[in-house]
Amino acid sequence: MKTFIASALLILIIGNIEAADIETYQFIDHLRGIVEPRSPEVVGNAVIFTASSTYQRVGVSFAYEGFSQVHWFQQLMLPRDNAELIKDGKKIKNIAPYVDSGILFHVHAIPEGVSHLDYRLVINGLWTADPLNPLTVTGTAGIVQSRVALPAQIQAALAAAQQTGSFQFTFRGTPGETVTVAGSFNNWDPFMFPLREVRPGVFTLMLPLPPGRFQYAFVYQGQQIPDPANLRLLYTHYRGVVSEAIIY
Repeated sequence: MKTFIASALLILIIGNIEAADIETYQFIDHLRGIVEPRSPEVVGNAVIFTASSTYQRVGVSFAYEGFSQVHWFQQLMLPRDNAELIKDGKKIKNIAPYVDSGILFHVHAIPEGVSHLDYRLVINGLWTADPLNPLTVTGTAGIVQSRVALPAQIQAALAAAQQTGSFQFTFRGTPGETVTVAGSFNNWDPFMFPLREVRPGVFTLMLPLPPGRFQYAFVYQGQQIPDPANLRLLYTHYRGVVSEAIIY
């Protein structure tokens, strides 16, 4: 699927549609048929996300990845009509052969073992639910996430089950303060995951995360603080000292 997507995008960029096989051609044809940004669409075993190219930068981050990655959208460029490029049998100079379609897009292969894709967008640096998708759910810590429901036939075709675990964050501080956690699972966003004060001065958050290693730190009183209760520390070039945990 990834090879199919990469081939389609490459052909779209260079305009060599004649060299594509029928499946790739149909995929390119679908992209070229998008006239305005809209709610995500399931095409084959992939989902197409779109946004307006008036935004400087748009990305999408998925719950099944623990919001640890941001997949950045690309600009959909369309070839000009030959009538715009040629005059009196000669190619017009200093005219770009491609034009902005007004759309940014990302094509995401559907992971195995999921019945839906929950996600959030990053639009010009701000995390948000997808304004073009009316289907939303409330995720961990009350965060509103957008959802793409996958057709039953696709769910049946994706047979392997994805195993996920969870991790409980606990922080002790001054009662009544705001405490959040940022890490490699949410692109180090300091606002996405606030902890809840379960008793005076004790803040906790249970977060579902995929198996593997991840890094994190608490944000408290404007400072990034590694977990005082976790002896596993790492020094990172960009984040300084952070904590590391493992999900099995």
